[in-house]
Amino acid sequence: MAEEKPKKRKPMIGLQPEGDVDWSQYSGILVFVEQRDGVAKSVSWQLLGESRRMADKLGAPLMALVMGDNVGDIAKEAVAYGADKVYVCDNPELKDYRTRPYSRVCLHVIREYKPEIVLMGATYTGRDLAGAIATHLPTGLTADSTMLDVDEERLLHASRPAFSEKMMATILCKQFKPQMATVRSGTFEALPYDENRQGDIIQVENVLKPEHLTTELLEFIRATDNVNLEDAQVIVAGGRGIGGAAGFETLKELAQEMGGIVAATRAATDAGWIDHAYQIGQTGQTVRPKLYIAAGISGAVQHVVGMQNSEYIVAINKDPEAPIFKIANYGIVGDWMDVVPALVAAWKKHSQKATANPV
Repeated sequence: MAEEKPKKRKPMIGLQPEGDVDWSQYSGILVFVEQRDGVAKSVSWQLLGESRRMADKLGAPLMALVMGDNVGDIAKEAVAYGADKVYVCDNPELKDYRTRPYSRVCLHVIREYKPEIVLMGATYTGRDLAGAIATHLPTGLTADSTMLDVDEERLLHASRPAFSEKMMATILCKQFKPQMATVRSGTFEALPYDENRQGDIIQVENVLKPEHLTTELLEFIRATDNVNLEDAQVIVAGGRGIGGAAGFETLKELAQEMGGIVAATRAATDAGWIDHAYQIGQTGQTVRPKLYIAAGISGAVQHVVGMQNSEYIVAINKDPEAPIFKIANYGIVGDWMDVVPALVAAWKKHSQKATANPV
């Protein structure tokens, strides 16, 4: 009996380039600027800040992609935050995010202008869009990166936590371009806004066709319990030392008095004391507030990587040897149950005095 030869499998559509590709034509870094209701997400400016450093290292242009309806002002902001070139697709059909229209425009820009690196924020929108376009490009995608760099071979080094947070994995895409990654908000710092900075704003042709508009957004309903740690300027966080859900009510009182928001470590969210949406750390969110108050938090590295770039860190812990004190700007050795109520009282007194004697 003749041996039957196995059938040759066809490559998956989009994962292999058609014919020979001259990868040397690809140059520069492209950052997707995410916006909602005409306001850009802060992670976009943070990405431009870090990408500016890498683009200068590569000797290549830094590009930005802005999509939406009436988003000309955001394009100008992108230049002020470091972009050399801004590609703008202004279309009423792009007012609200939908996967297919946005991915079509993204693919067109990437194929037309050939960036060697494409970066997006690891937001709900960024994760969805990056995954959608990566399936149509001959490349891979590193998700939720917390460190970025480039080497002399022009390879993107995108690092992210791996193996249950026990190590950092650096992922490279050696064969195909563009190299793609999504990056957590709060990981990097935006450049100072420079309104005098010059750059090119390029209008992108409308490539959307009726068959790309297969869905219609009827209504956008914001969650009533939406947690916005990303843009918070003051965060009051609690850890295992808080002891239970009741303790977080006290922390919320301090946060509200200071115009901030409460947060937590993984130990506290895993215990069910507060929702996981409030978690900060390697498996939670990365933040960069002006003030971070850490109450009952020991300072495990898994949590510290999510908040270590805060401008000021105040640690409250009854253990003077707690690791959190090593990164804190100010430390209070004491029981949080005594310290936090005292801070609430002091802040209320300060607020009342400020109200009674306005400048």
